[in-house]
Amino acid sequence: MGKKARQSRKAKKARKAAKKASRSVIARLKPFVAPFRFDGKSEFHLKSYSTAERGGLDKDEGEKILDANRKRLSDLQERLYAQDSWSLLVIFQGMDASGKDSAINGIFEGVNPQGCEVTSFKQPTSHELDHDFMWRAMIALPERGRIGIFNRSYYEECLVTRVHHDLLAKEKIPRKLISPAIWQERFADITAFERYLSRNGTVVLKFFLNISKKKQRERFLDRLEQTSKNWKFSMSDVTERAFWSRYMAAYQDVIRHTSTGDAPWHLVPADHKWFARVVIGSVIVSALEDLNLRYPRVDSASKAEFAKARKALEDERDIEEARRRRPAKKSRSVKI
Repeated sequence: MGKKARQSRKAKKARKAAKKASRSVIARLKPFVAPFRFDGKSEFHLKSYSTAERGGLDKDEGEKILDANRKRLSDLQERLYAQDSWSLLVIFQGMDASGKDSAINGIFEGVNPQGCEVTSFKQPTSHELDHDFMWRAMIALPERGRIGIFNRSYYEECLVTRVHHDLLAKEKIPRKLISPAIWQERFADITAFERYLSRNGTVVLKFFLNISKKKQRERFLDRLEQTSKNWKFSMSDVTERAFWSRYMAAYQDVIRHTSTGDAPWHLVPADHKWFARVVIGSVIVSALEDLNLRYPRVDSASKAEFAKARKALEDERDIEEARRRRPAKKSRSVKI
């Protein structure tokens, strides 16, 4: 068997092994993440989802799964980037201190930053308010082959703006277009937008980090007690707790009306940060595995060019090695 035939056979075996491993990962992860997924096909009640679920795991077991997910995600992200066809949009929503920042840091640790971009959506600027409520998110969408991460998103305009009605007036919407139906209209706009993204090759994954009010209080106290975390605290964190029930009602309505097969919501128990990361990482890896990502195959013309390039580089190396092996000439002494 010739060298080329052996290489071809080896590559074929590697592709087969990768495909088998991918099927194995999918088979393992799908049942695990299924209870946290909601696609809008049934009744939804936020209270029926636990904030403290641990999936029968302890923290050590969770850390092992998280580490395995990180390694697999790094490989899948490289394939996604190389294939340059699909893109992934990951949306994080949740109350303050639900662990959005730490989840992003913990899950995407080790992923090539060139193929991944995080966008944090704060209070809209005056420039952003001169556009529609989806505009600032649209310009931050990931390119093909890349992962886009939204820390909060356009969903804020159906959450905080709904809880605090005065914010709606600042959006410069013509008064006659503001009616009690505006939230249902926004749900419809978002659903259509996410369907559009899905049809154009962007996988949309949405995570609601479901934290209890008690656990939020504990994390706020921790921020106040630890000097290194003081910078994270704001008095608005406490004042917003007074609107907890209104936020929960708004989240329930959002999830109920914007969950689809194209862009399902994942209700992530967030009282234990390590378990939240396990769930989120598993969902992301499972979704990318479903895409059957492969490195692009090289055509015969390119292979011929590769052979020429290899020969040129090998010839260059051989010449350099020959020069190194050649004994140095002795310098002659000059008599005066």
